[in-house]
Order: sequence, then C-alpha cells, then structure tokens
Amino acid sequence: MNALIPAVELLKASSEQPLRCALDMNTSSVLPPEQFDFFRSWYAGIAEVTLFQEECSSFLAHQMVWDFGKLTFIYLTLPYCQFGWRHLSRPTIDNWYLTLLLPKAQNSRDDFEAGDLGLQSFADPFEYISKKTDFLAFVLPRNLHFIQSSTIEIRRNSKQLLTDYMLLLHRSLPHLRSTDALNIAAATTSLLAACLAPSRDRIAEAQRPIEVVLMNRASQIIAKRLSDPKLTPDLLCREIGVSRSGLYRIFESVGGVANYIRRARLCKTRDALADSSDGRSIFAIAEQYGFMDPSTYSRMFKKEFGISPRDARTEGWLNLKFARPTDRTPTLRNLLLGNYWDRSNDVDRL
Repeated sequence: MNALIPAVELLKASSEQPLRCALDMNTSSVLPPEQFDFFRSWYAGIAEVTLFQEECSSFLAHQMVWDFGKLTFIYLTLPYCQFGWRHLSRPTIDNWYLTLLLPKAQNSRDDFEAGDLGLQSFADPFEYISKKTDFLAFVLPRNLHFIQSSTIEIRRNSKQLLTDYMLLLHRSLPHLRSTDALNIAAATTSLLAACLAPSRDRIAEAQRPIEVVLMNRASQIIAKRLSDPKLTPDLLCREIGVSRSGLYRIFESVGGVANYIRRARLCKTRDALADSSDGRSIFAIAEQYGFMDPSTYSRMFKKEFGISPRDARTEGWLNLKFARPTDRTPTLRNLLLGNYWDRSNDVDRL
C-alpha cells in the first residue's frame, strides 16, 4: 500500500499544475526592423499579412495560445501600425476563426459591446484592414457539425453571450489548472453550438456555460451597485434578461441571489472597518450598504466572519487567516464548478 503513496501524490500534484499557454511569441525577441516579418511568419500558410504603414520603425506584437483539445484560444496584442489580412488561394488549414476585437484601454473592457465579434473560415475569401486593436479568438475545427457557413447571422443576444464568455475565459486563464482543459473545451463547444446554430436541445446542453456567463454579468452589476438601495433581484432580472426563477437557478449554488448580495455587502463593510483611515461609526458603515438595524448587522457579520464588527475594527483584519477578499473576481473555473463562495479554497488562488 505504501508503494502507492508516491504515485497518488504525483497524480495530485499534476492535477494542481496551472494551465500553461502552448505558444508564447513576442516580436520583441528580434530587432525592430525584423519585427513585422517575424510577426508575418506566425501566419505563414494561413493568411497573407501586409504592412501598409511603411514608416513603422518597429512592430511590437505578442501572441499567446492556449490548447483546449479541438479548440484553440488566442490572445493577440498589436501595435498602432496599419496592416492588412488577406486569404491565401491555398491555405494549409481551413479552420473557423471566431474573433473578438478588444479596445486598447483596459478600463473600457468592463462594459464591452458585442458588435466586433465575427466568424470567418480560412478557406473562404476574406480581406480586411486591422483596426489597431487587440484580439481574442477561438480557432475551431472545420468539421464542427453546427457550423456550415461563415455567413451565419449571429443574433445579438448570442453575440453578447459569446463576447462575455470570451472575456471571462481570458480573465480566468491564470486561475485554470491543466486538468480543467477538457471541461472548458466541452462547455465552450456546447455554448458555441447554442449560439451559432441555436436549437432547443443545444440550448439545454449549454445551460451551464450560459448560466455561468449570466452569473458573471450579474456579479459585475452587483459589484458596481452594492451601496445602491435599488439593487434588487427584480433589477437584476431586467438588466440580464432572465425571469425570477431563472435568476434564482443561476445563483442557487451560492444560496440564492439575495444571499449573494448580502455576503458581498458584508465584505464591503468588513473592508471599511479594516481601513484605519475610515473614521465613520460602525453603524454608518453598515447603513451605507443597507444594514439598517445595528443588532441584526452585528449578528450577520459575526456569523459570516466569526468575529464582531467592533472586534474587527479593534484587532484589524490583516492577522486573520480566514478573511475573504471583497474584490474576488468570478473565474470561469469557480463558476463552472459552482464553488464561488467555497471556504475551503485557498485565498491566494481565488
């Protein structure tokens, strides 16, 4: 039996390995005059890339690629140099390419619209000029049964779901483990099928990733409006376009949406209490986040954190082991597994 222990420990250790990108290419590794040619070599046999801005003295581009089995996910950052993409008459691959254009400013990505999501086949004619933006993209196999043509008209709601999902996946990559790849691939494929060729069966199969996207969307609204007394389940239903029963189902794994909001607000009060520069009374802090009865607030706070608000202020939170960060951002892994509030998770990995 003891002989099995090293093997078990090795298997456990391998399952904890972070998901690493399969390719990480950066033109900064070559001299500036050679950078565009190096970038163009990344797409040899796939597309023709032409530089229009001849005075561009350098071309700093960075491409990261993650392998999810039959799916490939790409993040490409580009410089402010105008160049064109054009199909080859005989490309070496004929995969589908689902692209999302990203604004350069990071803070403009929070409320990103779905207008710049497009589907293209490398085997079909295409030609366009870069818009000096960054890209997220899925490279999909040609034999996906639910994609028959690049002229598919993707409905706006489906575009927004795919946009939110791609942004969430990109943000979640540092938190994923190598063993998550197959689950992410399955969830992504079912979501793509439901969005690109919707049917009742495909939407039902994609229910979990759809709910993940909606929960992430709702959590962003909640985070922005925690001190707003108008933040209610009804408001969230209107904002994300679901029924009350649908909203409850989305948040069922965390005890319901009202419980989720209450916990988030308690965490905000905890952070304010830990801030030595915040001289407001405990009740004033609680009142800001909708806790109008001091005794009820104190009871809920102690149940959540194991300490009273007064003791929290006196002792400070830096030395407490079980404090949860208020700004915990939902990741695709946590949402798919339904353990967004799992206390057993190590805080450093959230």
